[in-house]
Amino acid sequence: MEKDLLTIKDLTGEEVMELFQLAKEIKNNIDAHRKDLAGKVLAMIFEKPSLRTRVTFETGIYQLGGIGIYLAPQDIQLGKREAVEDVARNLSRWVDGIMIRTFGQDILEKMAENATVPVINALSDLYHPCQILADLFTIWEKGHDLKNFTLAYVGDGNNIAHSLIWGAARTGMKLRIATPKGYEPNMEIVEAARREGAHIELYTDPREAVKGVDAIYTDVWASMGQEAEREKRLKVFPPYQVNMELFSLAKETAYFMHCLPAHRGEEVTDEVLDHPRSIVLDQAENRLHIQKAIMRRLMG
Repeated sequence: MEKDLLTIKDLTGEEVMELFQLAKEIKNNIDAHRKDLAGKVLAMIFEKPSLRTRVTFETGIYQLGGIGIYLAPQDIQLGKREAVEDVARNLSRWVDGIMIRTFGQDILEKMAENATVPVINALSDLYHPCQILADLFTIWEKGHDLKNFTLAYVGDGNNIAHSLIWGAARTGMKLRIATPKGYEPNMEIVEAARREGAHIELYTDPREAVKGVDAIYTDVWASMGQEAEREKRLKVFPPYQVNMELFSLAKETAYFMHCLPAHRGEEVTDEVLDHPRSIVLDQAENRLHIQKAIMRRLMG
């Protein structure tokens, strides 16, 4: 693996599978890994609030024998109180790894360029690699060969969609993306992944996209930082709600997936979110295990 994890594009297909194997090993026998990162320190920079990201990274580094230092938005104020370059250079003198949950991908890239320790993307507006690695690990852990798996993503062409695109490129999973016109994923990312062998189909009709798939994935219609667009989006996205009618068009064995938090009654109904084939809590739990594998690989 490279020094940093800024996007799944940074990984090879072999490295993705190695992370899955390591995550499974750590998950099944944490006691054998309690000292893997003994004495190591992870700086956790949060420009956006979080439940899953903070708890899973902080718990993960602790379970591997290290500690995490939580840095709230007001603690650093990246680029305002202090330049990103200076933050990176200072932190590199004190800690063994830096995890950032931020807005611009450029902030992550600038941090990685100037830090001498590993930098992990815990979410940016462009990508969410740790989430998608956890999601694909969840599917793989359930016994599926990702090369023979078709997933439909329905909703906004956001950071989740972009990371799914590179996840598909690296695992061989077939990906269908259904979005309203004007809300498609970044076409440069789509084309770049296709050039590397990704099987990606784009739709505007969610019903067409989900027919016969192995899983349906959705996300909130307005992500953090898009609150000003929320009212407009609430008028555009209702046809993309994952309800029982849409869910029933997938395979009878299909999973429902969501990165959480979910806005019940908007992008997904209670009936689907709480369905026996909803694996959202498995996804959330596996954030912990895949991130332990990532930290072990980068910081061990």
